[in-house]
This record gives sequence, structure tokens and C-alpha cells, in this order.
Amino acid sequence: MTQEGKLDFGDVRWGSVEWTNLATLYLRACESRSSRTILGDDAAAEAVDRIDYDWAKMRRYMQPWANQWLVALRAATLDDWSADFLGRHPNAVVLHLGCGMDTRAFRLHPPQDVQWFDVDQPKVIELRRKLYDDRDGYRMIGSSVTDPGWLDETPPDRPALIVAEGLLMYLHEDEVRALIKRLTDRFSNGELLFDTLSSAGPRLSKVFSKGIVTWGIRDVRELERWSPRLRFLEQTAALANYTRIPSAPLRLLYRLMSATSARNYDVLNRFAF
Repeated sequence: MTQEGKLDFGDVRWGSVEWTNLATLYLRACESRSSRTILGDDAAAEAVDRIDYDWAKMRRYMQPWANQWLVALRAATLDDWSADFLGRHPNAVVLHLGCGMDTRAFRLHPPQDVQWFDVDQPKVIELRRKLYDDRDGYRMIGSSVTDPGWLDETPPDRPALIVAEGLLMYLHEDEVRALIKRLTDRFSNGELLFDTLSSAGPRLSKVFSKGIVTWGIRDVRELERWSPRLRFLEQTAALANYTRIPSAPLRLLYRLMSATSARNYDVLNRFAF
């Protein structure tokens, strides 16, 4: 039975795409309640408090004491890059691709004139609409990012900030190429922020995760050859800021991971166009 005043998410199937989005939301909420936060996603904590779900089972499975930090480190870097862009372009259009249940549109407090679009699969957006409503400056679009039609709903005459977190590795290379071309053709200038897995990602996925990772890349600068409009700005490992983790034992664990090839397995990339 749903708790009084709570939103019923009990029909979210364990292990589904929607469940994965709830799991990431939960990890960010857990990190926001830490004694010394990296991301401090209070909006995620508020969302979790509003949702009726088996969070105890989620906690046992996701082990937030260890896993919340990787989620927070990755999101915090992308937030910093996004805030920098919006500070220079307060009238930007923002496309958050594969947004899931992420609260970036709220925790960044974008300037009043920003037009923000959260884009994800229709079922994900349907779930998201239980929590949030469209409003001035903010819209949700239910569509696969590989469908070219949704892009027509966005204004092409503004600087564009495009964020794709935890998305491109689940597309095929030809889909990634086509998506980047559509985005850079649509807008006259902007930045593209995204994470990539190494070229070993698809091979490892076949062994450990049923082949759900379908694209990896050894050198992300190859994208400059895909699209002559793209210009590489910077790259950092998802684990790069592990020294900010408040727990000493976990800092040591992440330090050891950073000293191995795991450091370059998941990286964050910033391009201009």
C-alpha cells in the first residue's frame, strides 16, 4: 500500500531502465546526506522522500556507502562545466540527453532566460512526470535521442549546452555519429559534455553485463574527424577528484583504482562547436 502523501513507484520493475534511473537518483540522494558532500544533490533527496518504493532493498543492492561517490564525482564535474557555460551564456538552450531522473535542471539553478529540455525514452519521461511538471523555461520530451524528430522542438537560435551523461556508450557508433551531426548542424555554437568508456567497454560488457554497452572509444579526439565543427577542450577521468571523498578507507580504494587502467575506463569529455 502506498504511504499517505507519497508517489507510488511500486510498478517500476526491478532491473528495468526505469529502475536503473531510480537507483542513480537514490545514490545521489544518499550522497547529499553525507557529512561532507561532493555533489550535495538536495533535489534528489527531496525526490526520494516523495517516492514510495522499496528503498531498503535498493540500499542492500546498491551499497551506497561505496557506490554513491562515483556517481557524485562524475555528476559534479559535469555540473561544474555546465555552470561555467551558463555563466557565459545566460540565454542558452540546454539539452540534457538521457536525463533519466536526474535533477541537474534544478540543482544548477540556471539563469532565468535559459530554455532547458530534459530528453529521454517515453516511459522514463512518463515516470519523471510523476515528480515534475513542465514550466516556463523547462520542458520534458519523451523520445529516443536517436529519433531526429524531437530536435525540431528546440530553438536553434541560441548557444547550446548539450549534456549526455551515461548515455552514448549504450548507442551504436553509427547512432553516435548521426546524433552528433544532427546536434552540431542544429545549433550555430555551443558545448557538448559527455562521458565515454574505453574501447574495451563493449567486450567487457559481453562478459559482465549481457552486452548492454555497445560503443567505446580509445581516443575521443577522433570525434574531431567525425565532425569538423567539433573542437576538443578537455578530458578528465571520472575518478579524478577522489580526494574529495570524506571517508579515508574509500579514498584509498579509489586511489588504488585510479592508479590502474580503471582510471581511463570511464572519462568525461568537453568539446566546443
